[in-house]
Amino acid sequence: MDKPMSNFHFKFMSFGYKFRDFLLPRTNILKEVGIKPGFHVLDYGCGPGSYIIPLAELVGESGKIYALDIHPLAIQRVQNIASRKQLSNVKTICSGCKTGLPDSSVDVAILYDAFHDLSESKGVLEELHRVLKPNGILSFSDHHMNEDEIVSKVTNEDLFRLSRKGKRTYSFLKEG
Repeated sequence: MDKPMSNFHFKFMSFGYKFRDFLLPRTNILKEVGIKPGFHVLDYGCGPGSYIIPLAELVGESGKIYALDIHPLAIQRVQNIASRKQLSNVKTICSGCKTGLPDSSVDVAILYDAFHDLSESKGVLEELHRVLKPNGILSFSDHHMNEDEIVSKVTNEDLFRLSRKGKRTYSFLKEG
């Protein structure tokens, strides 16, 4: 995820996600996280924005959604979704690592199916740790990795500890 994939690959991936999201609605996955109205949520590696509308429903008007991706088309898609659905609480961030968000400003960070592509995974985990509030939740899923690999890589630097394993996600709590 250090450099954006080609526009063709991004569009092809986005097309495939439409079928995935129809067969397995993103709301079902997000229910495992425990997101509440008023939460500030960072969708790290947001891609074409599959989680934006369900997140908006969960956080409500008093919440905030930050959608970060390195690919400009991802940012454009999320901005289009936010505009079309009149979601004034969605902010996009085009970046490969740094969020630009204040320390301890996010209740939940979701990192779904992006970790395996990161060459600077340690830097990303440090950034997520920095922006998460005390006892903030890192919701993690990556179908390219097995359970042992996920738990060891996320907890290796003592930034997070495994809190709960759901059906499709792992919840890690911020340490320190």
